[in-house]
Formats: sequence, C-alpha cells, structure tokens
Amino acid sequence: MKNDFLFTSESVSEGHPDKICDRISDAVVDLMLKKYSEARVACETMVSTNRTIIAGEYRLPDGIDIENEEIEKLVRDTVYDIGYEQEGYHWKKMHFECHLHSQSSNIAIGVDKSGNKDEGAGDQGLMFGYATNETDALMPAPIYYAHKILKEMAKIRHEDKNSILLPDSKSQITLEYKDGKPVKSSSIVVSTQHIKNSSQDDIREIVRDIVTNVLPDGWMCPEEEFYVNPTGIFEIGGPDGDAGLTGRKIIVDTYGGASPHGGGAFSGKDPTKVDRSAAYLTRYLAKNVVASGIASKCTIQIAYAIGVSKPLSLYVNTEGTGKIDDNEIEKILLNLVDMSPRGIREHLKLNKPIYVPTSAYGHFGRTPDEVLEGSFSWEKTDLVDLILKEI
Repeated sequence: MKNDFLFTSESVSEGHPDKICDRISDAVVDLMLKKYSEARVACETMVSTNRTIIAGEYRLPDGIDIENEEIEKLVRDTVYDIGYEQEGYHWKKMHFECHLHSQSSNIAIGVDKSGNKDEGAGDQGLMFGYATNETDALMPAPIYYAHKILKEMAKIRHEDKNSILLPDSKSQITLEYKDGKPVKSSSIVVSTQHIKNSSQDDIREIVRDIVTNVLPDGWMCPEEEFYVNPTGIFEIGGPDGDAGLTGRKIIVDTYGGASPHGGGAFSGKDPTKVDRSAAYLTRYLAKNVVASGIASKCTIQIAYAIGVSKPLSLYVNTEGTGKIDDNEIEKILLNLVDMSPRGIREHLKLNKPIYVPTSAYGHFGRTPDEVLEGSFSWEKTDLVDLILKEI
C-alpha cells in the first residue's frame, strides 16, 4: 500500500438541495416512528424552484392515522428550520405535493415475522462499515474535517440572523499523508451561498477563520491553494439553483470515499431496511475493533437477501494492521452480536425517532446522545471489553 499520498473528501451543508431532501425524508420517518415504533417507511423527496414533492410507501396499524396536512406542516417546518426564506425557495410559498401510499403487501409478506420465520431483511444488498484511528472519532481525517468546516459555518448562520452566509454550501479538503498518516492539508475548497452584493473578501475571511480554527495547528494549506467561492458569486443556491433528491450524497454520508460503499442510501428508510440498519451495524463493529486496539483500520462488509433473517456473509479486512487474524475477528463479532435485521434494531435501539440529526454532516463519527436512547448508538464502543475478553 502507498504510504505517502494525497486524499480528498467533500461535504455538503444541510441547505444543499440533496440534503434538504434527506432531512425531509428523515423527518417523515421520525414522524411515523413517533406514532408507532414498528412503522414501515420508505420516503423519497425531490426539490426544485419553490417546489417540494414527497413520494413513497408506509405502513401503520389500523387506528393510527396520518393526514396530508400533518405531513405538509412537517415539511414546511423542516424547510423553515434549515433557513429557506428566499424568493426561489421559501418554506411558506413553495408548492407542496405528497404522494405517499400504503406499503406493498408482497414486501410485507416477505419481511414480516410469522410462525417460525423470523423477520427478514427488507431487501437484498451489501453494506460496508469502516473505522480508522486517524482521528479521535475513528473517522478518516478528510471527511471528518470537511464536515466540521460546514457545521461551524451553519452554527454562525443560525446564531446570527444578519450573517451574509446562506444555507447552501460545500467543502472539500485534500490532505497530505506521510507514512500512512495525515499531516496537513494541501488544498481546501469552500463554496457558500451568500446574500446579494456581499464582499467576496469578507466571505473569504469568515471562511478562513473557521477553517483555521477547525484544523489542527500547522495544517492550513498554502494561500494559493485556498479556494473560496472560486466562481466568484454564489447568490442563487439551494433548490432554486439546482434540483435535489433524497440519497444522492451517500459518500458524504459515510466515509468520504476512504471505504467501499454498498450503494444503498440511508435517509427516508425505517430501520427494518438493512441499507440503513446494517450500515450502522458495520460501522459499530468496525469502530469497536479499532477502539479495542487490535487494529488501526477496519473494513467490514455484510450482505442480506430479501425476506431472509440471517446475513449471507460477513467480511473483515484490517488492511494488514490487525494484531490477530481477520478470520478470528469475524468469529468473535459473530459471537457477540445478533446480526439479523431484528437483532440489529434491538441491539442498537433503532426503532425510535432519531434520524433527523443524521441527515446532514455524516451518519458516522458523531457523539451518541445519552438522553435520546438510540441516537447515534452505533458510535458507542461498548463492545471493546467483550472483544478483548473473547481474544
């Protein structure tokens, strides 16, 4: 493997068109789970100039109803919370359509528990999880810092209603690695929507202060490689500048390209969908492997078939950093956790309205919420002692 190299990752803000869609779809999931913890949901969102459309399927038990008016209010409140009151996309003035319908009975038969049959996976698929000791959060450094830059920009925007910054923004950071470890940035790109007639010099200084505070000392890139709004003006943004769809930022959501990805998106899906829950499980397992000290990197893959409860495969790769054989790690993990869809949901406590916070700035590398049970539970390292005991 190469030890000296450059690696780049990007992030996008909560106001990016695709992330608006992820946020709305997850708000619908949380609404359904508040009504019924076993709700089934698959919600997709599309946004464009002053237009928001949601579609998909859901299942609630008889006697628990949801009205279109309730969903519309939720969607408009979500757009307001993100900060969109612009001429081209306004939480109050936008046109809204809802095309949610009941879940297919064919899917329900295959997935539901019945007789001696355990709950099956909601679809076929393969999921990946990853962890590395490059950062305290056990995340790859490029995506970790790309997220942090945008989170700080959003914090400034939300706290100062007179800020020249607007919701739509993107970051990209290229880090230089020496002997396999990140040592500094070689280039940084930040594009942020702003109010009309803003000074580009003012925007550059705001962004510079944020970046230098986020990065470790000595990591700032050369001035000629620091690009802020490289097109010059970014006044038209959000859904007015580009259409958005749920699930189009899967690499931003995961590891910034540092790990393989199974292809499935997360937002808008209830936790019976293994695209989401099994991706959380594999991150949980990989993070605990690295946190235990038996490897400095760990990639885990798991695969399922629709309607089948047991995983078809489990694959562990520590990229030569493992202190024990990867096959032994696989055996240990299989002994510690029930990897059926039901087992994952119960172990990580996923049947709760915990998903809106995951919709921006990554599903991984976050801090578990000790008050809201299940929130980022897959970031806990409570398997470490059990892993070491098994060894």
